[in-house]
Amino acid sequence: MLRVKLLEEGARLPVVAHPGEDLGYDLFALEDALLEPRATVRVRTGIAVEARHPRTGVPLGLLVRDRSSMAARGIATTAGVIDAGYRGEVLILMTNLGSAAVQLKAGEKIAQMIPVPVLTGAVEAVESLEESARAEKGFGSSGK
Repeated sequence: MLRVKLLEEGARLPVVAHPGEDLGYDLFALEDALLEPRATVRVRTGIAVEARHPRTGVPLGLLVRDRSSMAARGIATTAGVIDAGYRGEVLILMTNLGSAAVQLKAGEKIAQMIPVPVLTGAVEAVESLEESARAEKGFGSSGK
């Protein structure tokens, strides 16, 4: 369940084109925004959200990710974590990776929000960790 508070005139509720099939909710730009080449801009949505598991009511976090149509235009969405307890306006950080300016229009779909369970817990300092098959093997250790 996604509860949404419209904070500004012109703000739009997130949408899901195919409920039960689509992974994320589409988000809309509140205002026009100009993305200069290789620049990052905060794009306002005019909404605040609260996500909960539809059956258990457990709070959910949200990941903000690119829409494929934006990525195809060279626009990346960054800093995409909305903690379960955050109740401020959802702002989308968008970076123009291209060499030409891109104009976003108010009401345009700009990103998607994907609900995820919150799995963080207490942190415990220990003297040793449980053994694993991988151990300390890192970068490239599983082959090329």
